Amino acid sequence: MAGCWSWFLLLTAVVSSAHAEIKFDIPAGKFFSYELMRETFQSDFEPLSQLYLGRLYDDPMVFKCNKQYFPDLPEWLHFTQRHPYDNGFLYGTPMSPGKSVIEVYAVNKRSYETTRQILVLNVYAAKTPPYQAEFFIKLREIEKVLPPPVQGEIKQDLQKLWDTEALDIVNISNALDRGGRVPLPLAGHFEGVYVKVGSEQNFSSCLLRTQTAAHRQQCAAGAKVKVPGGCNFCRIPSNCISWCSTELFDLSQQEPSPPTPTLGSGVLEAGVDFEPPESPEDRDFLPDYLVTVIVPLALALILFLLLAYIMFGRREGVDKRNAKTNQIQLYHHHTILDNTDELRNMADHRSAPPPLSTLPMFDSRTGARATPSDSPRMPLIMAQHDPHVDPLPRK
Repeated sequence: MAGCWSWFLLLTAVVSSAHAEIKFDIPAGKFFSYELMRETFQSDFEPLSQLYLGRLYDDPMVFKCNKQYFPDLPEWLHFTQRHPYDNGFLYGTPMSPGKSVIEVYAVNKRSYETTRQILVLNVYAAKTPPYQAEFFIKLREIEKVLPPPVQGEIKQDLQKLWDTEALDIVNISNALDRGGRVPLPLAGHFEGVYVKVGSEQNFSSCLLRTQTAAHRQQCAAGAKVKVPGGCNFCRIPSNCISWCSTELFDLSQQEPSPPTPTLGSGVLEAGVDFEPPESPEDRDFLPDYLVTVIVPLALALILFLLLAYIMFGRREGVDKRNAKTNQIQLYHHHTILDNTDELRNMADHRSAPPPLSTLPMFDSRTGARATPSDSPRMPLIMAQHDPHVDPLPRK
């Protein structure tokens, strides 16, 4: 009985875990990543009866993340999910202290139910590592690098390369976000990932070799770069770095930023004359006026004159070479109209009787005339006769 009760408490804790607020304290300048586990949200969609019977689904899910009361995420935070059957990842590197409340919505693509999770990210100020290096891993994708075990493997290889264990991951970014091209959907083609790490210890001899002139010339020539002796520490081939894409950043030699100017009271001290700032030099606006006003007006005038010449100077009938031809065409047209009017007048004054076919109730076979059907001497019913029978007896 005690075992069943403990199992029930465990299930209750799992079911309510997606609704609780999860808080993180993140140092500024250090990489942060959080994996959105589909199993955690799946427990919200499963009824308790199905959990007891062991009938668990593996539903596809789509995650939607945004800052609370805002449509998108903070500038430093990114989200990625390759497929609805994969887990999602929130990752990024905050650079300034502050607090962000992130809402995570999971949409079940089978039942279209939704559930929500709240993440509270508290970013506090921290010291920036003075020595930083960025490496490019060609045979990796961002989703395959964000899980903590993979980050640990990459960090161990870079610790051996740097010859120190005091190493922290500063940032991980996708090569596509840095202007990289989308690879072909073929096996062996990857997007690539940039990994930036930092340490309090100075660079090792292996890293300093990437800054030599011979190494840069070899990379610029496009030849196969030889790995310095004893500097290849990648135990897994997919974690090996590209030596020509390695960059070192020495932040210890940066000049300190100038102090912020102190604001005075705004009251001029006694005995001091006020010296206003010098007025700016006079500017000649004539070239701007010519370019923006005179030139467009001149072009408009030229176009207007050209259009006027086409419409009024090249009209049909004005050209002397075609004047005689145009007069002949106009006379021919006028003759046709006169002849048409004359024929109409002649037809109106004809004395011949109209043809029988134009009279009402005319039988085209016998030639006899019949009284119209609307006459009182012939009812309308008698007018509805068989078309094959003569309406009147033959003579």
